[in-house]
Formats: sequence, structure tokens, C-alpha cells
Amino acid sequence: MSNQSIIFFDIDGTLLDFDKKLPESTKKAVFDLKARGHEVAIATGRAPFMFDDIRKELEIDTYVSYNGQYVVLRGEVLYTNPLNKDALLELTQTALEQNNPLVYMDAEDMRASVPEEDEMITTSIHTLKVSKFPTYDPLYHQGREIYQCLLFCIGDAEKKYEQDFKSFDFIRWHPMSVDVLPAGGSKAHGIAKITEKLGFPKERQYAFGDGLNDVEMLKQIYNSVAMGNAEPEAKAVARHITKSVDENGILHGLQMVGLLD
Repeated sequence: MSNQSIIFFDIDGTLLDFDKKLPESTKKAVFDLKARGHEVAIATGRAPFMFDDIRKELEIDTYVSYNGQYVVLRGEVLYTNPLNKDALLELTQTALEQNNPLVYMDAEDMRASVPEEDEMITTSIHTLKVSKFPTYDPLYHQGREIYQCLLFCIGDAEKKYEQDFKSFDFIRWHPMSVDVLPAGGSKAHGIAKITEKLGFPKERQYAFGDGLNDVEMLKQIYNSVAMGNAEPEAKAVARHITKSVDENGILHGLQMVGLLD
């Protein structure tokens, strides 16, 4: 363990470039890390079923998904933190009144609160370039654990929701969509479950990210690296800033912090 580190990678804008492609230099870097005995993990806002292909391609079975609400260590579920059911029911009613669609997401699937292909849902989810698309089931949140919702609204419409629903955090990931998480839930919290279980000291913890949902992670992890294409808020709290994802930013960052030559 003395020379072994754990490295957490965000997906969109970090592992994957702007075309949702995995740069060859990034893939090689991940396997080089593992060949040196390091633990490599993913920390993403995506649902587990939204990055199956990446996990298989990179042979990674440890991950923090749903921004920390569903954590898997070496293929086994380590920690879950679902949304409060009563508050979610109230959110559903409010969103319906405001004509703001919702997508409910559990560990296996996702369903939408509106029957037709809503333009905001279609536009934002298609940017992820995933094969799965939410079908209509307005009662999907009942009787199951929902780890994250997508609330579809524009401008600063989430501000009113933030005021009214203190048991949730609202983090914008797209001009038309906001992640709805349990209050205080974050990638940083999910990562801590893994690092505590494996016993990695803070000096041996690394994290790469670019988005607003990476801010807590980059703030907490001792060796944090913001991508060159990262949001200003992410860059402001990171210990290091590497090149952009489309400029071999992962490889450059790993070399910069001394994990790779």
C-alpha cells in the first residue's frame, strides 16, 4: 500500500472528450496506472447503466455513480443514499404544476414523468450519447429506491426548488437540466466511503474532474486535478490544472503529479 495510490476519474469532459470518445492516450494511461499497481476508479454523475461500456473497456469495477449516491467497490455495492420518498413525491407534484419534466433514476433504469418525448429531455440526454432513453412511467418513483432525478428547467428556475426543497441539492449539468441529489450528497462523500474502506491516506488519493458536480471532489481530494476545459469553479479549488481533455489532458495530468513518466 505504501506506493499504491487510488485515482478517481470523472467521465464527461474528463475521460471522454467533447465527442464522447475515449482518447487513446487516456486508455493507455489508465492501463499503465493499473500495471503499476494503482487502484483506478470512476466518479461520475451518470447512472451505472450509462457507463457500462466505459467500465468494460477500461476494466474498472470500482466506481462512484449518481454523484456519490451509489458506490460500488470491486463489483460489490458498498454504499447507497436514495432520495427521500416523501420529499420526492412533493417534488413530483410541484414539478408537474410548473410543467417541469422529471426523470427518475434507480440502479437499473430510468423513467420519465411525461408521456411524450419532451424536447428538453431529448436535447439534454442526447448530449450524453447513451443508447438508453427514458420511457414514460409517472409512478416509477413509488416502491423503489431512486438515487437521482433529472429536473428539466431553464434559466435559474432551480432557485425556487432550492428554496422549497431543503432535503435535496440541485446541480445544473446542462442548460436544460439539473441533477437532483440528497442534500449533502456528493462525489466527495461517495469517494470517502471507498478510501476509508481501502485505507488510502490522503496523500495517496487523486481525482480528475471538470464540472460543477466535481467541485466538492476536487476540494476534498488532496491531489486534485482540474481539466484544462474545466468550469472556473472547478479550477478554482483544484490543486493542479492539466491540459484540455482533447489535448491528452489525462496523460499530461498524471505525468504532472508524478504517477506516470
